[in-house]
Amino acid sequence: MTPHQKHRCELTRRMAEDMIIRNLAQSTIDAYTYHARRFAAFIAKPLGRATVEDVRTFQLYLIQQKKVAYSTFNQAVCALRFLYTHTIRVSWPVKMVPFGKRIKTLPTVLSRHEIDKLIQCTPNLKHRTFLMTLYSAGLRFSECANLRIADIDSSRMMIRVACGKGKKERLVPLSPRLLQELRVYWKKYRPSDLLFPGNSATKTYADTTIQKMMKRSAAKAGIKKRVYPHVLRHSYATGLLEAGVDLLTISKLLGHASFTTTMVYLHCRREHLHSVPSPLDWLPVKQLPTYQPAAENSGPLPQES
Repeated sequence: MTPHQKHRCELTRRMAEDMIIRNLAQSTIDAYTYHARRFAAFIAKPLGRATVEDVRTFQLYLIQQKKVAYSTFNQAVCALRFLYTHTIRVSWPVKMVPFGKRIKTLPTVLSRHEIDKLIQCTPNLKHRTFLMTLYSAGLRFSECANLRIADIDSSRMMIRVACGKGKKERLVPLSPRLLQELRVYWKKYRPSDLLFPGNSATKTYADTTIQKMMKRSAAKAGIKKRVYPHVLRHSYATGLLEAGVDLLTISKLLGHASFTTTMVYLHCRREHLHSVPSPLDWLPVKQLPTYQPAAENSGPLPQES
């Protein structure tokens, strides 16, 4: 039973049905219905009577009191837009709900040495194979967790990613080293359908399990950066870029809908950053405060004979 099905609310049920008709992802349905219930509880009156001030106050409440991230804030905005565009058939005075400006941060990237240490410090075979699959194919967590045995095509050395973002399928290369590790893993755990099942054969791996494991492995490996599953995807993309793979190919391998999304990795490429000189290196050494003149030789210079 999904989260939205646990709440017996007619509005929630109808909103979920409207999203099912449009073939939206289950995670989107759960998130949107959650924000709709949250908004209804906040204004404490029928949603059909919501005003512009109600929406504005709710947005300030999310930012100032709940201190949600702007990704969550914008998700709530999308939920309200869907609610009053498709589900509630009344004249609504709010013509536009503003989005919050999302802070642009660079992705965290691990070096090859750090990833090697992270894998070595993961003793559990299932956990270690899961991390290697994430990194080898640049997968999102949900994509890796939903991989099935049939998705591993060893004859063509390809991995079929059937549960990509936006329900888009794609193919990524299968690493020979990863194939060897998967065979060792399969001989021990013998999964029947899901490649990495959770507590039961039909349940996917829980993201909290991997997150806690990665924190322990990172601490053991002496990695000071914040480590989480998506970091391996960032490291995969940056590693390909540094190896000379073009951005368009990387964009296709990652399954990005927009080419501009992939361009963020240009800011993480070492060769690109190291090729830019520092103006400090152009200054004459004698102008630096720490300059110490070399001791001059005492006595006259030898004269030529």
